Parts: sequence; structure tokens; C-alpha cells
Amino acid sequence: MDLRIFTEPQQGADYDTLLAVARATEELGFDAFFRSDHFLSMGSGDGLPGPTDAWITLAGLARETKRIRLGTLMTAGTFRLPGVLAIQVAQVDRMSGGRIELGLGAGWFEEEHKAYGIPFPKEKFGRLEEQLAIVTGLWETEVGKTFSYEGEFYQLTNSPALPKPAQDRIPVLIGGHGASRTPRLAARYADEFNIPFASVEDSERQFGRVRAAAEEAGRAPGELVYSNALVVCVGKDDAEVARRAVAIGRDVDELKANGLAGSPAEVVDKLGRYADIGSSRVYLQVLDLDDLDHLELISARVQSQLG
Repeated sequence: MDLRIFTEPQQGADYDTLLAVARATEELGFDAFFRSDHFLSMGSGDGLPGPTDAWITLAGLARETKRIRLGTLMTAGTFRLPGVLAIQVAQVDRMSGGRIELGLGAGWFEEEHKAYGIPFPKEKFGRLEEQLAIVTGLWETEVGKTFSYEGEFYQLTNSPALPKPAQDRIPVLIGGHGASRTPRLAARYADEFNIPFASVEDSERQFGRVRAAAEEAGRAPGELVYSNALVVCVGKDDAEVARRAVAIGRDVDELKANGLAGSPAEVVDKLGRYADIGSSRVYLQVLDLDDLDHLELISARVQSQLG
């Protein structure tokens, strides 16, 4: 199972903090560094020093790391026009030498749109479907040919469809809990399906829906990677688990019920339960970005036990 580090910088992190976490991610042998795409903190925190833009951050990290994959869970479709997003992601992919992955979602946090003057459309899922068609269509268009698109929400006319990514295909991640439209969208466009903050049982049901949708669309279900995103809070002993839980404002019992928390052995055991239902990748939501010792412990005592 691959372990990836997943950060929530809107809760309070500048670029230098994210760079330190990304470098630790690389040095400690994790597979990837991912970040959310939000402009407003959630909960009671003040979010200081303020938000950082996801793709500007990843462009910087692309030049300051060498091995790890880099991406978003999830880029908000409401924040960017799809043609512009295709250019941004392709450019950062080239800057990284071909290490970028694009998680793309519909966008949902209305308050941050109000806070920064970003339109918050009522119909978001239909826009997401068109965005996926446009972004992937632009990348797939042969050099020297043009791309046009006539949709309900977006229209492109004779786009040169440049620049091209470094990778032949940038992996696209789609995720969520929706029972019908989300699996169908994943079956059509996704290389990976991710379900955030879900139990083993709920994950198994949703993975089953995606596999069924893939078969219906004429794809082999095994073509997709199935993954989870889960909050992580690991300690060498109960006292260390409790200290880390307090630092992120969470209760230990709640974290054990809904995330990956406890001793390394407890976390390895729970990861095994997700692996049993087909999850081959887990994004570890790390909420205290100043606690690099946490990453060292996970690398030494959890990751080292996974095949």
C-alpha cells in the first residue's frame, strides 16, 4: 500500500512550512505530497498567516523536490476556468519532470467563495463534467491540431491545446460519496477513485459502485486505483497519541473511530482492513504541519510494515 502525505494549508501554513513537509515526505520515503485547494480556514482556527494557492505552491515544490508525486485533493472546479487549469497543470507537470496528478472536484465551500469574490454556481456537477472533458481533451489533442468544445457552461473554439504535459497522461483523480453520478464520472475520466474520510464499510460500498460503473462503461475495473483519505494521529504510546490529538483539537476515541489513530500497530492493522476491500493507496491527512517527528514515526513504524 502506498502512503501519501495530505495537507490542509488553509488551516494555517505558509510556503516554507509546506516546503519543509514536502522535503520530509521525500526524505522519509513516502510516495507523494498532496494538498487541499481552499482559501478559507474551517472551524475555530484563525488560518494565519493566510491561504496559499494550490498550484502556485505545487509549482514551487516541483522545482524543490526530485522524486515524490505532487497533486491536489481536490482542485475546486469553481476556482478556475478549465482551459486555464489545463495550462497551469501542464506547466507544473513540465516543471516537475512529470510528477503531477490532478484531483478535480466540483467545489463546495460557499463561504470561501463569498470571502474572495468567487462565483458559486448552483449547478456545479454539470460544470465539473464539462471541465473534465475540456482539461483531458486539451491534453490529448495532437500537437498541430486544435480542440473545440461546445457545452452548456463552457465553449472553446480552435484552441491550440498547448502546452502539453511532460507525462503522456497526467493521472486524474475523482472522488466523493455520491452514489450514482460520481461513480459514472469516475468510470469515464478517472485514473484513480478516492473516497475521503469514510469507514471501511462505506468505502467498500462506494468502490463497488465505481467498479460496476466502470464495467458498464466498458472499462476493466482494475484499471482504476482505489484510495482513501484519512486523518492520521500516531504515537509511540497513549500519552503521545493524546498529545497529538490535543494539538489538532480532536478527541482520541473519535480519531480512532473515524481515522488512523493510536499506536503504530493499531494503525497498521486498520490499514490492513482498507487493503482487504481493495484500497491500495491512503492519503494521510496531517493536520499539525510543524510536527515532523510525527512523519518520522509513521515512516519508521507504519510504512516500514506495509508491503
